[in-house]
Amino acid sequence: MLLSREEIEDTLQRWNAAWDNHDLEEIMQFFHDDILFENWTGGKALGKEALRKAWTPWFENHGGFRFMEEDTFIDEKEQKVLYRWLLEWPSFERGYEGKWEKRRGIDIMHFQDGKIIKKLTYSKTTIEIEGERLPLRR
Repeated sequence: MLLSREEIEDTLQRWNAAWDNHDLEEIMQFFHDDILFENWTGGKALGKEALRKAWTPWFENHGGFRFMEEDTFIDEKEQKVLYRWLLEWPSFERGYEGKWEKRRGIDIMHFQDGKIIKKLTYSKTTIEIEGERLPLRR
C-alpha cells in the first residue's frame, strides 16, 4: 500500500499531535511491526516492542519535551520523508540540568504498507541553552 503525498502529510500531522501530547501509545500506531529505529547516539531498536521498551522510560520522565517541525520534504514515489525538527526540553547536560535546551536535528523516515518501517534520527552536535551555543557532552 503506497501513501499519496496528502496521506503522508496527514500522517505527519497526526504524528506531530501525538508527540505534542506525549502519547507513546498513539505514536506507536504509526510504526510498522518491523520498525528499525536508530537514534542520534547510534542506539538501535528493531521491532515495535523493542522501540516501545526503549522509549518508555524517556516518556515517563519527559520533562515537557516538545518537537517542532521546521521543514519537511516528502518523496511520494519512494515513500520517504526528511523531517527537520527543533526539540525544546529541560536539559540533562552537566551544569545545565533543568535549564531550557534547544536541539536541532532531522529524522529520515521510510514508509512501507502505510507505516514507518525505518526512522533514522540525526542531531546537531551543539545545543543552545540560555542563548549560548554549547557542544553536546553526551
